Amino acid sequence: MNNTESNEMSLKELIDNIKVWYFYLLKKWKSILIAGLFGSVLGLTYSFIKKPIYTATLSFALEDDKTAGNGLGNALGLASSLGLDLGAGGGSIFSGGNLTELFKSRSMVEKTLLTPVSINGKTISLAEMYIEDNKLRENWKKISDIKFLPNEDRKKFSRAQDSILGKIYDNLSNGSLKVAQKDKKVSIVTIDMSSDDELFAKYFVEALVKEVSNFYIETKSKKARINMSILEKQTDSIRKELNSAITGVAIANDNTFNLNPALNVQRAPSSRRQVDVQANGAILTELIKQSELAKVTLRKETPLIQVIDRPILPLKKDYLGKFKGLVLGSILGGILMVAFLIMKKIIKTI
Repeated sequence: MNNTESNEMSLKELIDNIKVWYFYLLKKWKSILIAGLFGSVLGLTYSFIKKPIYTATLSFALEDDKTAGNGLGNALGLASSLGLDLGAGGGSIFSGGNLTELFKSRSMVEKTLLTPVSINGKTISLAEMYIEDNKLRENWKKISDIKFLPNEDRKKFSRAQDSILGKIYDNLSNGSLKVAQKDKKVSIVTIDMSSDDELFAKYFVEALVKEVSNFYIETKSKKARINMSILEKQTDSIRKELNSAITGVAIANDNTFNLNPALNVQRAPSSRRQVDVQANGAILTELIKQSELAKVTLRKETPLIQVIDRPILPLKKDYLGKFKGLVLGSILGGILMVAFLIMKKIIKTI
């Protein structure tokens, strides 16, 4: 027997086997039909029970770090010679992917959950809104007396409160909250928040961006704000010394009015005061320059996040329609019955 005849027989056997299975399943059409009808009923029921999922989308642009020019660099060098660090060019730890991870961090999400929102004229935290929406108090009897007040001090939370917030964070971070930079060439980040509560999805994503933005700005500009505060205090101190020296010169001149020219030693206090005025005047001039430079540096650090698109009601809704539930349920029911019949026949044959 050659290979051609062997292949023809194998193909014929395959066709015969397909026919056998076809006629076997055809005889069982009633079982398959009943399974399909049962599946369609389940699919329709699920479409009524399943809540629609709303997705709130917010996009923002990251400000690129700008290097200081030659003029600013020279001024910064002069500030460094006075023992000051104006903090220009810092904050790279928040660039790119690090910032997107910051949005998903437990610290930022938990702070966001304590943000106050107004629901039906009542001010509650997002954590309380989430607990009420998901009926967690009915499922978790132990938290019936635990409340999460808006802007409550996170450091004073009990172990039970920490556990509950951790559970909510896990639920949100496992699929509900998504942060992504769709194109690495474009510094635009998109945040998606999915929930069966339309208002919660919208409020949460807006509060999260605000919380991270405040933390980002405060952290990145911290050094510049500290130096500006130091410069302002030094400027006020030197200005007081200068005013005191000017007053001292006037007093010394009054004391030497119509003084005998032979008594020049009496003019020494006035001369010393003049030196103090000149020295304090030069220091004050330099401090004022550095204070203005510190203000420029601080302004350079903000704003760091520019919101492009905010979620607008009504939000995008993903739901299982009644017709879709019927069709998918019937198909799935039929497929499962066919698989069951095939396995049953195979086991019987063996």
